[in-house]
Amino acid sequence: MKRIFAFACATVMLVGCAVPAAAPTPTIAAPTAAPEVAAAPTATEPALPPGTQMLTVMVHDSFGISEEAVKKFESENKVKLVVLKSGDAGSMLNKAILAKGAPTADVLYGVDNTFLSRALKADLFDAYEAPGLASVPAKFKLDPSNRMLPIDFGYVSFNANPAGLTKRNSPTPTSLRDLTKMDYMHNIVVENASTSSTGLAFLLATIAAFPEGSEYTWQQFWREMVKNQVHVSPDWTDAYYTLFSGSSGKGPHDIVLSYATSPAAEVFYSEGKLKEPPTSNLDIGAFEQVEFAGVLKGTKNPELAHRFIDFLLGPDFQKDIPTQMWVYPSVDGTPLPDVFKFAAQPKTVFTLAPDQIDANRERWIEEWTVIIAGG
Repeated sequence: MKRIFAFACATVMLVGCAVPAAAPTPTIAAPTAAPEVAAAPTATEPALPPGTQMLTVMVHDSFGISEEAVKKFESENKVKLVVLKSGDAGSMLNKAILAKGAPTADVLYGVDNTFLSRALKADLFDAYEAPGLASVPAKFKLDPSNRMLPIDFGYVSFNANPAGLTKRNSPTPTSLRDLTKMDYMHNIVVENASTSSTGLAFLLATIAAFPEGSEYTWQQFWREMVKNQVHVSPDWTDAYYTLFSGSSGKGPHDIVLSYATSPAAEVFYSEGKLKEPPTSNLDIGAFEQVEFAGVLKGTKNPELAHRFIDFLLGPDFQKDIPTQMWVYPSVDGTPLPDVFKFAAQPKTVFTLAPDQIDANRERWIEEWTVIIAGG
């Protein structure tokens, strides 16, 4: 899942401290400096301490974890954690499929519900019914076989610059169809569904909201958006930081496709300069993304891999999730930081079954691309 505040670092790293932050996909303001990360050991470096094992976790580039959480897992399990950054969720899954039978990692983290069926069909994972699943709501348990376990969830949704809308005398939109009105002509920026996970998630939201065969279809919605001169950006960073007026104050558009946590992150990264965000969430239709982890078949450390899954569903990692990756922890009752009062979960939420997405994803993207090109 591309996410609003990602973490930049080397593709392969040996973690003895926090994994630094980068980006969806993004960062709101500059993220705090990340601790240094030890390089992967070479043949000339000292061996690991006696009794210490190594566990490799394949992740997408938005993965983040605090130094404290990593050190606790390593010390409690006598392990050195290696984090293998592998691109966005789609690229990561492709790499895992290519390595099937001889995996380059023990655990994979970061496949979301838009790629879940593909991951399961590839038969990459061993089943593991972690005890922590008992505290995860049933709606997130999309794999009955427990090969992929839900770790976090988030919402792709629209953010607005209220001051900009007021200046244009534009009312606050109250539904997705409102976005096609003249009030928002040339004032909306979204990400490209063929190049951005954020853009793809919103395309799926419109398909769920305006299904094929209904009186008003998603194709009609997008044709009207094109007529309303919606701006399609290649990625989240460009959309949010360059084209959105609410973040830089200089962008030409007052409505941007982003995340429900974006306003909270604005405050968090302001380091006390902001008491309230300059942006707001539009509760007009969000796509729910659920992110999973699984034990890769062929791991030489199945017991340790199970312990890492337990760690992901445990309190130390779950409470880390909100301000490390700017999504919500999947385990019920996990406390949220105070800044998440600006990241209320939307009420208008759309989703699609993973197998429906898998069967139609490429066709939908192709149709959307034609419509955006004026077809």
